[in-house]
Amino acid sequence: MQTKAKQILEAVQSGELSVDDALLALKCEPYEDIGYAKVDLHRSIRQGAAEVIYGAGKTPEQMIGIVDTMKRNGQDRILLTRLCPQSAEAVGAVHPLDYHPEASIGIIGDIPVPDGLGKILVATGGTSDIPVAEEAALTAELLGNAVTRLYDVGVAGLHRLLAHKEEIMRAGVIIAIAGMEGALASVIGGLADCPVIAVPTSVGYGASFGGLSALLSMLNSCASGVSVVNIDNGFGAGYFASMINHMEVKR
Repeated sequence: MQTKAKQILEAVQSGELSVDDALLALKCEPYEDIGYAKVDLHRSIRQGAAEVIYGAGKTPEQMIGIVDTMKRNGQDRILLTRLCPQSAEAVGAVHPLDYHPEASIGIIGDIPVPDGLGKILVATGGTSDIPVAEEAALTAELLGNAVTRLYDVGVAGLHRLLAHKEEIMRAGVIIAIAGMEGALASVIGGLADCPVIAVPTSVGYGASFGGLSALLSMLNSCASGVSVVNIDNGFGAGYFASMINHMEVKR
């Protein structure tokens, strides 16, 4: 992932930016306090991606204020997660917003051209897991990744998954999303030669305990190379997959 700091240094090297201007960009205020939020303006310099707005629990006015602050400081691509339709409508009335209701995600700005090392495959056990999968997929796309979606390929009909072995083998990172007993991650982990990020979902009957059963199954996976994020955390999986897909050798 090309961080803002690296872009600044490369601009200095090419002569597009003076040393003084680069120093000013790196020294600018690390955050802006707007009362109800301290907006992290250095996140993209430190981590390569700007702060993401978590919409649940925030009022539309608070989100609009945070977006105002980010845009005023040069952030033209903003991700809002867990955004309800009412808040999306209010934010969209002030800032152009591409709202994806199934994923509860709002995007301000364009989706960048993919610059990752490979493709991220997002697979689900069932159709009911798609909202979490779309949160993961859209997050990864906004962070500059090519994403392949492979939905409803759970272990209850294993032939559906095996029919897509080529996509599995070609993926650079795989996000396996499933509720119920969460077996999809172990099966994919046993087929793939790339990192697998497992996402348990709260889909399932009573004994699934709101996703806890899938979480424990994924944590106990016997397949090597499987890591697990929290229940329904599609955003976390998409972000983590993007970091893997943008890895650079550090000397």
